[in-house]
Amino acid sequence: MKQIWQGTFVRFLLVGVLNTAVGFGVMFALYNLAGLHTWGELGYWLSSAANYVVGSVVSYFLNKHFTFRSAETGWQVVVRFTLNIVVCWVLAYGLAKPAVAVVLSGMPLTEQMQGNLTMLVGAGLFVLLNYVGQRFFAFRNTEEKK
Repeated sequence: MKQIWQGTFVRFLLVGVLNTAVGFGVMFALYNLAGLHTWGELGYWLSSAANYVVGSVVSYFLNKHFTFRSAETGWQVVVRFTLNIVVCWVLAYGLAKPAVAVVLSGMPLTEQMQGNLTMLVGAGLFVLLNYVGQRFFAFRNTEEKK
């Protein structure tokens, strides 16, 4: 357990700061500035998906080389990484939507504000699920280099 929380997790968090800045910029710009909040459910899912498409490209290269120091090549690692991102995204944002709706029920929030809060909760869940998925599935053939 100690090994999980040392080197790779710290590097994962550093990469995550960059991914978050890029991805959140895309997600919130689409949802708020481009007006996807007016599209209801579709706007929520499209905004969060755009976040993870753009952020995942950055994440793949930085996590593969910097975080997990994986020398693995070939399409298998890309497929595992992509599958991990998709599963984590669907789970995180799928769980966040009803959970936040229950917690915020009865509060005088606009649909747009509730959507923004829901996306933040989904992002938090995604980080946790994604680390485990990348560490033990996507880049599982990684040899730790300390």
